[in-house]
Amino acid sequence: MKMGLGRLGFGRLIAVVAVAFACVCMWGCGYEEWGERVFADHFGSASIVGFIDDSLVIVADSKEWTQETPDYAIGGRGHQRLRVFNYRIQEDGPRWTDTLDNFVDEFDYVKGQVSDSVIWGAHGDELISFWKLGEKPVVKNISIKTEGCSRKFAVKSMRTWNDGLIWVSGIVFYGQRTNDLLNAEGDTCQYAVLDTVAGTLTFKRLDENLKWIQKCDDVRAWGDDVYCLKFDKEERTSSLFINDSLGYVLENNYYWTVGAVLQFQGNILLLERDVCMLENGKIRCFASASSNGISFKNKDKNEYITY
Repeated sequence: MKMGLGRLGFGRLIAVVAVAFACVCMWGCGYEEWGERVFADHFGSASIVGFIDDSLVIVADSKEWTQETPDYAIGGRGHQRLRVFNYRIQEDGPRWTDTLDNFVDEFDYVKGQVSDSVIWGAHGDELISFWKLGEKPVVKNISIKTEGCSRKFAVKSMRTWNDGLIWVSGIVFYGQRTNDLLNAEGDTCQYAVLDTVAGTLTFKRLDENLKWIQKCDDVRAWGDDVYCLKFDKEERTSSLFINDSLGYVLENNYYWTVGAVLQFQGNILLLERDVCMLENGKIRCFASASSNGISFKNKDKNEYITY
């Protein structure tokens, strides 16, 4: 028997198609709205992000958030907070604190320390923020350039550099360390320079005048001089080079086979957990940071400072 669509059947088909189209436009029939992002009542574990001078430390933390979807819950972090503590003398609490109303997945304002009182952040390659203590973060649009190289890298750290510029070191996505990247061959960019006035981030390869820093764990400039920190795991020593000349050697008891972590944080030399400064031509280590929580030992007074 021959089947066909009568006027009534055809009308029903049109109605079904219309309902299906409406459901597709609304992302499915019975679609439930996602819930609000709900923050935890307390902040998570704090970490040291920098030092201001020989007595103040910058500490960062954030809150965890969760959000219900129709199928499962998702989460992340936000409400980033900075606090400043005295790590030489025990006090009741922070000297200063400020909290942002933000989500880290939209913009991470706390990546590391640039200078004595400035913390840098970023979102992607072309948005960089600078959070000066006592103020709110300032976001800058950045143009990306390359000079003599083509393979860029993810920014890992920023340091004060010559002529008001900022030295930028990084890592590639397969996990090379910074010093490995400085030794990268081919057309891989080895470092970058950020010009905050011009709004440019220029990726480069080391020229002959800078190839000596390939041995360094961390670098920065003071005035016209370039400083380099290097850990020698065979000799168990921390060395400070100035313009490729060995300036200071500090013996220490670091027994990590992969080497200790040496870095500049503001005007402080952080040698693994030892907090040190250059004073009167010598490296003086006057405090040590705990690996757990915000805790320091004042070496001058043999006292523990804990927050």
